[in-house]
Amino acid sequence: MNFFSNRTASLLTKHGKEMVIASEMLALTGCQVQHTDAYDTDQLGTFTRETPRYGTQLDAARKKVIIGMDLLGTNLGLANEGAFVADPYTGVIPWNNELVILLDHQHQFEIIGFSGAPAQSNSSYLSHWEEVIQFSQSALFPSHQLVIKPTDEYHPQSRKGIKNLIELKDAFEWAQAHSTKGAVFIENDLRAFANPTRMENIRKATLDLIQKMNSVCPGCQTPGYWIKDIQRGLPCNACGLPTEQEIAKIWGCLKCDHQHTEGMKVLKLADPSRCSHCNP
Repeated sequence: MNFFSNRTASLLTKHGKEMVIASEMLALTGCQVQHTDAYDTDQLGTFTRETPRYGTQLDAARKKVIIGMDLLGTNLGLANEGAFVADPYTGVIPWNNELVILLDHQHQFEIIGFSGAPAQSNSSYLSHWEEVIQFSQSALFPSHQLVIKPTDEYHPQSRKGIKNLIELKDAFEWAQAHSTKGAVFIENDLRAFANPTRMENIRKATLDLIQKMNSVCPGCQTPGYWIKDIQRGLPCNACGLPTEQEIAKIWGCLKCDHQHTEGMKVLKLADPSRCSHCNP
């Protein structure tokens, strides 16, 4: 029997995340998910900048999971928190990092699933309806909903969840009428239910979490046995000096001291292009 079979985890969300989290959890771990929206999670931060996020991405996820567990009286809880940043490779592509956290009060451990992927997160300052139509196409509207604000991105008022052309035209005219510059700020709505690209990334983070939940320690059978460190220093094929490429992965337990090292089985030497000595 799976460690989580026939247990119930709380899930606090008001943005429809239960649609991807709950089904995967039940199918792959046997864990039931009980959803609640009895707390307004926008109080912990909004993507539209009215409310700053509570602490770091992980801080906010932990806060949500504890509130959800308290509301439903469970000893197992789930929560998600997303962040939108520049991509880690070029620094120019919109990027979405998603965390899905599992907290087990009964057994005193925490497991975190993660997925990072390109985001659908466009924004622009526009003054004419024709520009709005052109922007909406690049923003994958209407499958991805939009947000409009008067003047700039920091305006306290906004129209969110815009999902058809009638709503878009009405919101544009409202924002233009309230703008001090005649221009409006328009962007993708980044809430999960309004952004299918983000919802899919939440699903991937959930699958990463589930994989860790189903990986148990060989020593004490605690779930969450996973990679805890990377050993680097693969020798360069040209000069023989150590590079930043991996030699091995170090797996470890959340509860006991058991760990093992998994060496690289294919790549024996690093390409000189990855060497800071040969290719500074």
